[in-house]
Amino acid sequence: MTLRAATRGSALARWQTSHVARLLAAAVGGDDADVAEVIVSTAGDRDAVTPIHSMGGKGVFVKEVQAAVLDGRADLAVHSGKDLPAGTPDGLVLVAVPERADPRDALVGARFAELPVGAHIATGSVRRRAQLAWHRPDLRFSELRGNIATRLDKVADHDAIVMAAAALDRLALDPPIVDRIDPTIMIPQVAQGALAIECRADDAETIAMLRRIEHEPTRRVVDAERAFLHELGGDCDLPAGAHGVLVDGEVELVGMLSSLDGRVMIRDRRRGFAADELGRAVARFLLDDAGGADLLADAR
Repeated sequence: MTLRAATRGSALARWQTSHVARLLAAAVGGDDADVAEVIVSTAGDRDAVTPIHSMGGKGVFVKEVQAAVLDGRADLAVHSGKDLPAGTPDGLVLVAVPERADPRDALVGARFAELPVGAHIATGSVRRRAQLAWHRPDLRFSELRGNIATRLDKVADHDAIVMAAAALDRLALDPPIVDRIDPTIMIPQVAQGALAIECRADDAETIAMLRRIEHEPTRRVVDAERAFLHELGGDCDLPAGAHGVLVDGEVELVGMLSSLDGRVMIRDRRRGFAADELGRAVARFLLDDAGGADLLADAR
């Protein structure tokens, strides 16, 4: 059986689709040719200049890919988990989350502890910018867009750039200075480092095949993180992040919400066995008890 996988055309996206093909080959037999790529251009790919938050949030990298599955051009879609909005469109199901890679953010070009006063950092993420500003109000920031190679080229123009550590690992890139930032300093984006595989909700054969590459521990923490984002409002207007780990069979989740300038930051950490319930509880605490609703109101 040949499955058609909708994917973006970047080197990273195609690596991720090839990785899913290898996982399927190991799980059900066959070889990588059992998955055929369907390259899809997204709004985020076509406009590599406008800041992501100004284009409508992270859905700019997935909507056209999802449409290819819904209209029958593809059987499944392979996404970077961090790009996937919290809500799944009608007709699709998030069927599998393979084992997660490194979820951390990475500073490329300098070590965080060694950044000079007034250092110039490039990042396209309001979440990264706000958390760095919280720790270091002296830092200066500029926008960063483009594919992985384009972003790495920008290191020479700044003291450092910020990107996902998993992207470096997946493409076997090894810049001279890479500082992987501990989540206690910078909470990652929801589902960062994870892959998310969607297919049509009525495609029982494809669902059964893809479920063979589900990694249950990763799925539990990703479900908690996505429930957190969904409770905040799906694609929150403010810098937000969540990071889950398994501790003694429970999911331990820390969630963060911040003002855009990083001057106000609120966090909550708690444990639970039910991933969805846990994610919602962390979000509700931030919104209802820690002042997050006021932050959202001020931002709008």
